[in-house]
Amino acid sequence: MADAPHHSSEEADATETGAPRAEVGVGPWEGELPEGDHWDPDLLADGDRRNVLDKYRYWKHEAIVAELDSRRHNFHVAIENWQHDLNIGTVVRTANAFLAKEVHIIGRRRWNRRGAMVTDRYQHVRHHPTVEDFVQWAQGEGLAIIGIDIFPDSVPLETYELPRDCVLVFGQEGPGLTAEVHEAAEATLSIEQFGSTRSINAASAAAIAMHAWVRRHVFNQHVQG
Repeated sequence: MADAPHHSSEEADATETGAPRAEVGVGPWEGELPEGDHWDPDLLADGDRRNVLDKYRYWKHEAIVAELDSRRHNFHVAIENWQHDLNIGTVVRTANAFLAKEVHIIGRRRWNRRGAMVTDRYQHVRHHPTVEDFVQWAQGEGLAIIGIDIFPDSVPLETYELPRDCVLVFGQEGPGLTAEVHEAAEATLSIEQFGSTRSINAASAAAIAMHAWVRRHVFNQHVQG
């Protein structure tokens, strides 16, 4: 099935200044049409303006997701959503960039997708209505629950040995992690800061933590291999 519409929502929106957005992507396929089930006939005919890597141009949506699924990393990301946290879209976009297994929304089902820049179409997102439901799921999957927040018992992310099979959990902006997640976590990690602010926002913290996992389990593996 072809993506519809082919133009992503971020392209369709006008800029704050009213200036037209630069065209992205590619136009209709030129020359002899390629063969293969992963090619999308509509995109080949009309062009592909989606926010995807060049190697996925003209691919069917489900073919892209299947290829990503074949090599997703072992870590998951979860974020609490009790007050409609606006960071969730950005967290989803970053999870897609680092190829997280899944993103988990704890609390309210609805979240602002604008910050995801359409990447939620390629990233598996699961909803848990309560912390208890989320914890039971994580334990059933054999995943270590790792909270990211500043608590008296938090240890530095920079020196912690992140487990390969884990779910990194972030609280919403302001309140941070709930007491229930803090209690269920195998460890709670803090990110070292050097300025005057007490904390960085959840989306920034999520990006740092995901990259820490990638450095530990992807880059180190390549070096040792």
